[in-house]
Amino acid sequence: MYPDVRSFRYQRGAGLPVAIFVITVLALIAVAMTQLQQSTGASISQQILSQRAFYAAESGAQVAVTEVLGADCSAVKSKLNFSKGALSGCKATLSCESVQGDIDGGPSGETVFTLTSDGECGQGPEQASRSVQVRVR
Repeated sequence: MYPDVRSFRYQRGAGLPVAIFVITVLALIAVAMTQLQQSTGASISQQILSQRAFYAAESGAQVAVTEVLGADCSAVKSKLNFSKGALSGCKATLSCESVQGDIDGGPSGETVFTLTSDGECGQGPEQASRSVQVRVR
């Protein structure tokens, strides 16, 4: 008298534990891929903000050069707020210093202007700032 092989009491196997293991591993892989994609997206948006801040600083420096060459440091505005185009919502803070005399091997008696432009874009934790410094004779 042999036991009935079709009875559930006598069946043994690893099908269910293997299936649960495979499902768990696939779920963990899916979660890891989602987190990686989210961090990559945040990194790209921060990089774009950083580039916009650099271009705001560079634009501010160009405006300051134009203003200082026509007069002196008093003609340079202290702030620029960009309201249109790609730099919308960005700002540039400008400063100017002038020195009379022999600077960096240049002719004596010449005025040298040092212009600093700090560009900022974004707010809070998603804020980027860049600085550009230009010397003009």
